[in-house]
Amino acid sequence: MRYRGRFAPSPTGPLHFGSLVAAMASYADARAARGEWLVRIEDVDTPRARAGAIDAILNALERFGFEWNGPVWRQSQRQAAYEAALEALASAGLVYRCACTRRERAGDPLGRIGERIYPGTCRDGLDAQRRVRPRTAVRVRVPLAPIAFNDRLYGLQRQALADDVGDFVVRRSDGLFAYQLAVVVDDAAQAVSDVVRGADLLASTPRQIFLQRALGLPTPRYLHVPIAIDANGAKLSKQTGARAPPSALPALEAAWRFLQQPAPPQELSSVREFWTFAHAHWQPSRLPPVAMMPAPAAYN
Repeated sequence: MRYRGRFAPSPTGPLHFGSLVAAMASYADARAARGEWLVRIEDVDTPRARAGAIDAILNALERFGFEWNGPVWRQSQRQAAYEAALEALASAGLVYRCACTRRERAGDPLGRIGERIYPGTCRDGLDAQRRVRPRTAVRVRVPLAPIAFNDRLYGLQRQALADDVGDFVVRRSDGLFAYQLAVVVDDAAQAVSDVVRGADLLASTPRQIFLQRALGLPTPRYLHVPIAIDANGAKLSKQTGARAPPSALPALEAAWRFLQQPAPPQELSSVREFWTFAHAHWQPSRLPPVAMMPAPAAYN
């Protein structure tokens, strides 16, 4: 199978250091394997998208020397494909309507991975109180058997969706498709062979593998890399005010060191020279097997 990787940012703000780390890992992994690297904008959650963010992200990627294959996909233009996937799940009897509110869900128990476990309130149909509510979400019925997969860094992972998550949402009550469904449909449509992304998404992978199996789609290889956190221990993100790095080459070198990759034998003079070195010396085996690490002070 030809290697095909992807970077899929959400357009909620600029490309910050944490995003750069994820982009670098996926890009270096693809190019080291002489594979293709795609860019997909995950704007399925349209209310969270910020005006101008897509252009800002793409311009930043170009400034940092990333070169992608083919056109940039946007999830907001893929609604028909997600609808077809939802219909396939419905035909298999795997989905049902749910009218539970966030307030009602606030009392659900927390599971092992830190998410609230849906107790199946609407699994056998809506009760009289919920039947009259104007908006309903769509949930997928999860299996009792655990989902297992091998992560290229963290090794064997096993999760019982019924115990750790419960039936999860594939279409929200506002009509928008959930990330879990959209990412599965798009990875298959783009023939993605390898997913390299932040470790904060490791716990989502069993849900995605379950949907892949339910829809008859291939499962990519997965490599999750440590995420960068700020001085308060929070993930660097647009929501916490993470800003775009001002200078390309120093930020690339800082992200490379963050991923604990081999140091270049001499000082690099340009972004192009950096990537020539990085593609030839990328070593996933050197990645630190931890979920998160503090970002360098200059980007924290």
